[in-house]
Amino acid sequence: MISIDNAFSILEDTVSPLKEMEVSLLEARNHVLAETLYSSINMPPFRQSNMDGFAICIHDLLLYTIVGEVKAGDIYSEELQPGQAVKIFTGAAVPDSAQAVIQIEKVTITNTQLLLQENIKLETNIRQIGAQISKADVALTINTFLNAAAIGFLAGLGFTSVKVYKKPTVGIVVTGNELVSAGDFLPNGKIYESNAIMLQTALYNGNFEVVSLYKIKDDFESTKTILRKAILENDVVLVSGGISVGDYDFVESALKSIEVETLFYKVNQKPGKPLFVGKQKDKIIFALPGNPAANLTCFYIYVLPTLQRRSGIESSYVSKQSKTITHDFIVDNSRCQFLKALVVADQVTLLSHQDSSMLDTFALSNALVYLPNGNYKLIKGDKVVVYTI
Repeated sequence: MISIDNAFSILEDTVSPLKEMEVSLLEARNHVLAETLYSSINMPPFRQSNMDGFAICIHDLLLYTIVGEVKAGDIYSEELQPGQAVKIFTGAAVPDSAQAVIQIEKVTITNTQLLLQENIKLETNIRQIGAQISKADVALTINTFLNAAAIGFLAGLGFTSVKVYKKPTVGIVVTGNELVSAGDFLPNGKIYESNAIMLQTALYNGNFEVVSLYKIKDDFESTKTILRKAILENDVVLVSGGISVGDYDFVESALKSIEVETLFYKVNQKPGKPLFVGKQKDKIIFALPGNPAANLTCFYIYVLPTLQRRSGIESSYVSKQSKTITHDFIVDNSRCQFLKALVVADQVTLLSHQDSSMLDTFALSNALVYLPNGNYKLIKGDKVVVYTI
């Protein structure tokens, strides 16, 4: 059995991003950029009106003559003389001979006459050429996560495809003869299977969408065959259950028989002690505890950062967040603990039902609190390490 810190160190030394690939801009969403991009244009590429109003050629009076109109996408090519104005709309090109745009709410219009309520300063309400970015400047740097705004920004600069890090495909392998699919008849001695859909949901919430499901019976040959198939077809494999030391827990021996290298097995933590992590070439295999709360805890602490790192996200296994605990709490444990908790603002409250099989309060939590092993008492107001989930 190894410490949590040692487990983290092993994963940090092992896990690296997958290969780069060129994809369309839409396909690049929720990926990590694998190159630094430079703008090929100025943005905006012309002097642009910031609002609906009138572009004016400034003179000493507040009265102007309206001589035309500029819609978005059009160009007004004639030269304005001092005291002349053109109606203009948001996003339209401001004529070179105009020095400001007065918003429509600050004028009075009578036929072709425009009366300003006040004098206006030069370049008011005009977006200058390159105000957002100049040609040849860095648009986005390598390792940027491409959210909706990033995709829109790149599209506005004319990009149609980019290089990103491949996101890992994930296989979920469910073990256990005692499991029955939800909706089916539940015989005595059986339970409904919940870990697969729970892990799928956690993966989708983390923007990992290519997920395959596998089910195996509790026998050695079936376990070995399905594990070999799942590892062949996926970048990361999550095995749910079958990793403990019972007579019908075949996952560890099956992984060894198909030559999966053990990185570590059993961690000094609660819940989630029987966690196994191994690799085969560039594939990473997690064998997670079967108890649902232990399963999900190991997912958030070990699996999710691994998937992020494989995707090019600079994710750390060690949390640097701390919050103030809202109550006293006695720690008396030989293993380090990850406890279900609720964070509100800068405060955290430990929840009830911390048993590794219980999901009811996990469903209400938004964090896990890490507590080192030992015998000590936390006092209300103390700081504790928090993993948000």
